[in-house]
Amino acid sequence: MLLQKMIWIVLLWFVSTTLVQAQDLEKLGIMGLQAPSWEVEKWIDGNGDEMATIDLKDFEGKVVYLYGFQSWCPGCHKYGFPSLKALTEEFKGNEEVVFVAVQTVFEGHHTNTKNKLRKMQEKYDLRIPFGHDSGDKTTRNRSKILTNYRTGGTPWVVIIDTEGTVMYNDFHIEVEKASKMIRALVMMGGK
Repeated sequence: MLLQKMIWIVLLWFVSTTLVQAQDLEKLGIMGLQAPSWEVEKWIDGNGDEMATIDLKDFEGKVVYLYGFQSWCPGCHKYGFPSLKALTEEFKGNEEVVFVAVQTVFEGHHTNTKNKLRKMQEKYDLRIPFGHDSGDKTTRNRSKILTNYRTGGTPWVVIIDTEGTVMYNDFHIEVEKASKMIRALVMMGGK
């Protein structure tokens, strides 16, 4: 058991350092920092029904996979949503992992509307919460998640550990790498 845990720690370290080197942290992302509140007010549940506001604090002690998208984003449809679907299937029933998708609007406000949430959810058969974040005056009508997590656009993936630390914060991540990272974070969270 100890050997297996050590292997996971080394694997997580390797994946994390590789990702850090691939990112220009001066410009994008907040990897290694405490994850900020989402401040998203419009949500639908896994069935597409309106729901109360949820936030990161609602998932304390869990690994959180936050997916930022826009309804018209080609990369979101080609890479992001299929990866999200594969990962939600892989971790289905695992109560230590939470998946959330947020439409992080920074342009095309007339197209990236709250009404698109249910359409995206149905198109990819994703039974997870979806939020709509078009920002407000304080962010010049730019998504608060996009602003606070210093994302570079969409598709954007943020993986947060059980302690609330951002462990991944970048454009797309391959399913296999995300899966390994999530498993390692779940194992480490159980200490």
